[in-house]
Amino acid sequence: MSSKTLNLTDSLYRYLLDCSLREPEVMARLRQETQQHPMGQMQISPEQGQLMALLVQLMGAKKALEIGVFTGYSTLAVALALPAEGQVIACDVSEEYTAIARRYWQQAGVAGKIDLRLAPALDTLDQLIETGASETFDFAFIDADKSNYDSYYERSLQLVRPGGLIAIDNVLWSGRVAAPNPDSRTQKIQALNQKLHHDRRIALSLLPIGDGLMLALKQ
Repeated sequence: MSSKTLNLTDSLYRYLLDCSLREPEVMARLRQETQQHPMGQMQISPEQGQLMALLVQLMGAKKALEIGVFTGYSTLAVALALPAEGQVIACDVSEEYTAIARRYWQQAGVAGKIDLRLAPALDTLDQLIETGASETFDFAFIDADKSNYDSYYERSLQLVRPGGLIAIDNVLWSGRVAAPNPDSRTQKIQALNQKLHHDRRIALSLLPIGDGLMLALKQ
């Protein structure tokens, strides 16, 4: 037993993956290609992708929202976990990054489940709300520009149903949230973390997986 979360050494992290990761071959290829990308550090870890897929399955989710796609690894994890009639509305602004995503979604046979909206995410979210999509999503994942995290959270909270789950990435921000003299982006994440801690509209848990994953269950 331990009264606090273990620190993961490189050897223990490899053991964790060896004993738990069931990564589909197409996802492994996408992850390997993304690791060679100049911005490859933006990709979530494989164990986080697997956790998100498990949560989607546990919920029986059919409709998901993703804010921030990059090369599509997290989108692919969720889409594969959804039933045949499931749908992911995926928000991003980069044609370049999402071209990689589209290629792998096609290879995995889930391109038909993914509705990619190339526009500022707040515009897409506001349009969804205006067209009556509030409380119709089961799951939302936020992993985009940190300056708009609070706005993404508020829109997502409106769009997910009661009992729906919002997952927010990078909430530990490589440890910078606990360091002195935070920069402006770090302050934005700190402020959101504090807000969620006291937000009675949700139940929450902050998991030290990847770069920190906040889970917020809409009450």
